[in-house]
Amino acid sequence: IMTRKIIAIIFIFVCTSVAWAILGATLFARTYDSGSLSSSKVESTWASEQNQGPPSASFMKQVPKEGEAVENGKIVKKTWNEDVPVGLPLETSRVNVDLDLEHRQKGLLWYSTYKVRFNGVYGFRNSTDKEQVVTFQLQFPTSQAIYDNLTFNVDGNPVVLTNEKSTASGTVKIGAGKTTQLQVGYTSQGLNQWRYNFGPGEVAQVKDFNLQMTTNFKDIDFTENTLSPTEKRETSNGWDLKWSYTNLVSGYQIAMVMPEKLQPGPLAGRISLFAPVSLFFFFFLMLIITTMRGIDLHPMNYFFLAAAFFSFHLLLAYLVDHISIHSSFAIAAAVSVFLVVSYLRLVVGIRFASREAALAQFIYLVMFSYAFFLKGFTGLAITIGSVLTLFVVMQVTGRVRWAEKFAVKTDEPAAEMR
Repeated sequence: IMTRKIIAIIFIFVCTSVAWAILGATLFARTYDSGSLSSSKVESTWASEQNQGPPSASFMKQVPKEGEAVENGKIVKKTWNEDVPVGLPLETSRVNVDLDLEHRQKGLLWYSTYKVRFNGVYGFRNSTDKEQVVTFQLQFPTSQAIYDNLTFNVDGNPVVLTNEKSTASGTVKIGAGKTTQLQVGYTSQGLNQWRYNFGPGEVAQVKDFNLQMTTNFKDIDFTENTLSPTEKRETSNGWDLKWSYTNLVSGYQIAMVMPEKLQPGPLAGRISLFAPVSLFFFFFLMLIITTMRGIDLHPMNYFFLAAAFFSFHLLLAYLVDHISIHSSFAIAAAVSVFLVVSYLRLVVGIRFASREAALAQFIYLVMFSYAFFLKGFTGLAITIGSVLTLFVVMQVTGRVRWAEKFAVKTDEPAAEMR
């Protein structure tokens, strides 16, 4: 009888595990199939990642060119003047960036959207001995964004702008040997990360550079192959960061990665796929405790307990669409525990249901599932819980004669027949 009971419990466990696998796969499909659509919607309505570079300044210089041409069937040499752009050297850079993070949810995913206030003052020098008509150009970080409160001043004077694609440009006369200040600024919005590059090419040189960044979030992160701040100071709601260089030659950029919120879809999916481990420990303890105390739990009782466990993940999977992941988790856990306790109260009694069963479910369903909220410590937390469970069970059952326990269960029907 005991062997048949264990086989029946194993069958229930396997069937429930299959149901969890289907639920987990469904969650991931809902998350990522709709996530690709949601991501494009967020980019179209909000913005994409931004990568801002310094403006450029250049003037046109006539350079003699030589070439060959065919005239009257003969090849002749010709000389003409061609306009070639000559860049002005960038002497100083004073950049201020303010990042304001605002998470947005689409479907089962959170997106790290932000607002950015950019302001830069750049010093360019006309190193020639003549007055030049200089064209200043600012390449916007992305074409998929809006740019409000745009300022474009040279030595404090607004410049008439020409917009072409994602570039704003203006022309000003600069005296010979004179250094001029170009001030540009705007407010915009982006997604996931903000970058600053030092110019075109794999390796760029920058002189007298200073970038100050403020954030309204504390969980700052910098991607690989980017420059860390030279100074940083924590504020009440974020950080003040500074990158300062005298003469830098580098192929790296400055980058700030926006912190992510817990993703409800992937988190609920991982919890569902891990659920068989929770049910295994719960069934294991229930079988041990009821066998030691002589409590008869029928396999059908285990079936309803498994269904109550499954209800937790089913509720969680569809609540996260509408309320926060923490509220969804709390509601689903409360419902599942209530189902188990109220059911076992009728089967065994309120004392066993509210103590041993409720405690076991809280540890192996609620706490094990909540371990997935502990980013980086999930595996360790579950391992510690498993080892402690093994230790407690071994200590409690160390003096139990299992042969006698099984024998009692096996002989009971025969005794009743006599």
